[in-house]
Amino acid sequence: MSNKIMILIIAVMLVLTVGLAAGFFMMWGKLTDMNTVANAATSTEAEQSQGAQLGPLFSLDTFIVNLADPERSRYLRVTMDLELLAPTDSGKLNDRLPQVRDRILMILPSKSFEEIASVEGKTALRDEIIEKLNSLFPRAVISNIFFTEFVVQ
Repeated sequence: MSNKIMILIIAVMLVLTVGLAAGFFMMWGKLTDMNTVANAATSTEAEQSQGAQLGPLFSLDTFIVNLADPERSRYLRVTMDLELLAPTDSGKLNDRLPQVRDRILMILPSKSFEEIASVEGKTALRDEIIEKLNSLFPRAVISNIFFTEFVVQ
């Protein structure tokens, strides 16, 4: 009887040891995969932060314009910063500031509330302004526009 109990205890211990070893092996593989993914994400974020540096900014005064809404009288108040491609472009932009303001003042009042109410509309407005302003220069000067204030009333 004593031999049977001893064999049973050894068998149970052996099964538990094999089970623990198998569980440890599976968890080790999962932890290694998670660590690899985390390291890859961290290195990708670091590369993006190094590559996505903000260019020089050129702040414009606030624009207040009436929107092209026939049924209601609405106005838009918008302030924006222009991100330039090079620090030397600030002088070029400053020299042509009246033309820059004129181009923006020709675009903004042509928009209706429905056109600029959504995120897609604001993005399309941003792209249109960048295109029109860059057409003033022999080579592109503006890489992005940041709306720092955008109020429709």
